[in-house]
Amino acid sequence: MTRSNIALEPVLQSVAVIPVLIIDDVATAVPLARALVAGGLKVLEITLRTEAALEATKAIIDQVEGAITGLGTVLNAGQMKQAETIGAAFMVSPGGSPALLDAADDCSVPLLPGAATAGEAMTLLERGYGLQKFFPAEQAGGVPYLKSLSSPLAGIRFCPTGGVSPDNAGSYLSLPNVICVGGSWVAPADAVKSGDWARIEDLARTAAALKKGAAT
Repeated sequence: MTRSNIALEPVLQSVAVIPVLIIDDVATAVPLARALVAGGLKVLEITLRTEAALEATKAIIDQVEGAITGLGTVLNAGQMKQAETIGAAFMVSPGGSPALLDAADDCSVPLLPGAATAGEAMTLLERGYGLQKFFPAEQAGGVPYLKSLSSPLAGIRFCPTGGVSPDNAGSYLSLPNVICVGGSWVAPADAVKSGDWARIEDLARTAAALKKGAAT
């Protein structure tokens, strides 16, 4: 059975920016998530790049009201099973290998797979994925490249991630085939380490105010 990730549409549509978070210390997870949610960024992606990631994600799911929390950098069936076990709302992958997509067919958690080329995007669309991560966005051609895909691949909407910043987020969000963007700038490492949650909340509030579909 081929799955679609259409269930993710209202989640992605509800925000302009999804924070992409690398959490090294579980103790920072809950206050970080609370600051982001308070600033208006309720959809959070916790990447599986640290030993603390799973525990941090579970803590946010259990303790942060209003957060919609997913696992990122999901690369295999085992990690998909972990996402199910902890109750993740969604999964994100940098790509979309056949084995990964086969595993997603049997997983109850919706997947946002990644593409960097037209061919990769078409392959994912054939498997039912009309919502995709465009990664690494800047290195893969950025706003001009993604804009060029909007007409021939009109059935796909993207969440660009990778090199997205306050300087270019608005340009991505102005594109008709962009549903939201992902970025790490709203949770600077120094602010997380020092526990400067007020600064992170302010950054989140500014990011949450970004508009979709308006040229910048």
